[in-house]
Amino acid sequence: MATHNSPAWLAEVSFDAQGLIPAIAQDATTGQILMVAWMNAESLAETAQTGHAVFWSRSRKRLWRKGEESGHVQQVRELRLDCDADVILLKVEQVGGIACHTGRASCFYRRLDLVDGALTWSSVDPVLKDPELIYK
Repeated sequence: MATHNSPAWLAEVSFDAQGLIPAIAQDATTGQILMVAWMNAESLAETAQTGHAVFWSRSRKRLWRKGEESGHVQQVRELRLDCDADVILLKVEQVGGIACHTGRASCFYRRLDLVDGALTWSSVDPVLKDPELIYK
């Protein structure tokens, strides 16, 4: 949560009751949505300072520097705040072309399709690299 000691720009961000804000990572060149994660004030400030995407891992309860294990870092080209100040958009260059832990370019690889009269989720984007080779 932003405090009175925070920079003015950070104080304008509306974090939720847990001190978090959703963050959308978008390819700066293609516009493809790569992933959605969470940020807290510390991760947002570090992202702005370093130019590399840093998120808050809710499962690990710690900062998550994107690519720290996989090498698939996100170099931030632009940060944007939505009209309600409660969502962050990161326009990034995705190093290695893989944003998802499944080895795909984007976490949004499943599409809702009508198959044989029933709605079903279909995987429509290829695995670019086997996750077993990414995470050791």
